[in-house]
Amino acid sequence: MGYIEGQDRNQIILLPECIDDYISEDSAVRVIDEYVEQLDMEALGFDKAVCAPTGRPPYNPKDLLKLYLYGYLNRIRSSRRLEQEAIRNIEAIWLLKKLRPDFKTIADFRKDNKRALKAVFRDFTKLCDEWGLFGKELVAIDGSKFRACNSKRNNYSAKKLERHIKYIDEKIDKYMQELDEGDTAEAHDRRPTADEIKERLKELRERKQKYEGYKKRLEETGENEISTTDPDARLMCNNNNNVDVSYNVQTSVDSKHKLIADFKVTQKPNDQGELDNMALRTKKLFGGCDFEALADKGYYKAEDLKKCVENGITPYVTRQVYSNGTGDRDFYADRFQYEKERNIYICPAGKELHYARDRETKGKGVIGHEYRNYEACKHCEFKDRCTKSKKGRVICRHVDQDFLDTIDLQTELNMDKYKLRQMIAEHPFGTIKRGWGAYYFLTKGRISVTAEISISFLAYNLKRVINIFGAEEVLRMLREKKKPVLA
Repeated sequence: MGYIEGQDRNQIILLPECIDDYISEDSAVRVIDEYVEQLDMEALGFDKAVCAPTGRPPYNPKDLLKLYLYGYLNRIRSSRRLEQEAIRNIEAIWLLKKLRPDFKTIADFRKDNKRALKAVFRDFTKLCDEWGLFGKELVAIDGSKFRACNSKRNNYSAKKLERHIKYIDEKIDKYMQELDEGDTAEAHDRRPTADEIKERLKELRERKQKYEGYKKRLEETGENEISTTDPDARLMCNNNNNVDVSYNVQTSVDSKHKLIADFKVTQKPNDQGELDNMALRTKKLFGGCDFEALADKGYYKAEDLKKCVENGITPYVTRQVYSNGTGDRDFYADRFQYEKERNIYICPAGKELHYARDRETKGKGVIGHEYRNYEACKHCEFKDRCTKSKKGRVICRHVDQDFLDTIDLQTELNMDKYKLRQMIAEHPFGTIKRGWGAYYFLTKGRISVTAEISISFLAYNLKRVINIFGAEEVLRMLREKKKPVLA
């Protein structure tokens, strides 16, 4: 028995096969083609959406958008890789009708259409809404760090710059001393020549001048750090407790089909201050519908929670539990019981902590009330387990603690819903970062990375819709639309 053999490569076919025959009817590439063809590129703001009357004809922006969407769906984001796919990949050849744009043309399309790419994401979101794919009842809000196109080495804080400048000054002093001692050195000693030392001094002084320039920029802008390759990126701690120069990408995900409703790229290393922002943006997208919002303890901030409640959004957010410094959980702040009638706290040892003073911060006024009992702490056998302070333990009650207690109770009573948070919010991030390998950005600048992540999120939503309905049904629904989809 022989092997299965293919056709002779040199065999001439009398009636050549059509390229369309190689693409299955349920292929995602057909959905990409049908969807993009219905877009009004001029209304969305794409460059070269209308051809100039003179000059060389450009590539149709629809063709380049199709190529990017196809690439991101198949773990291909590089413009050079996409150039190769347009030559060797039968689906890409079919999609582009045998066009072969070079990598520069492909890269320039993404660079020149930053805002338009975000508009396409919004457009598809509206289409999903028309098809009833958003439940508009339960939304999970979460953030994830994506590594920026900037190394840690090219990120500087004021302290890091001071260390570098100090090191350079020491090296300069050392070389100056070697210049002075050069004449007295013995012949057999191998020391750098005067010309070599002068060259090194020149390099050091240029580096020092560069660092001093960075330091001056920090002082003028009031920023805490500066990134030289991507000025908008910031040093952040990621989920693995590693520090890297990154962006914090916020998303709101609807629970019905785990579709991304909205997103935002931020420079903030934490999530505080983003809950109300993302929730209100999502509410506007949903046409003003009230819904329940799930978020982790990183979003636990009284001001944000209040804004959500005031706007008809019910937040379920777990509270942050702060350490007491000793690491003994039996003496964390949540183990101290508050008695509202007497306005006192009862510590785990049964002692009373009384109101002492208000705690204030500059610009915010009173943020909390301090409770303490130093006399009781002085003779307490658990003091070393409770606090590292020599005076004794201090408990600060937030000025809005009554409201926060209501949120805590509300979250506790709806823990069955809250437990869905992780599988809803982290599904898109897991697919894009782990499944598609897009855990880092290729472009620089917040507007550029927003455009880049727009394609990833659009590809994710498109993939979800195909999985929900099937490619052939999505094609039928798209073809039934009588007018172009507008943003």
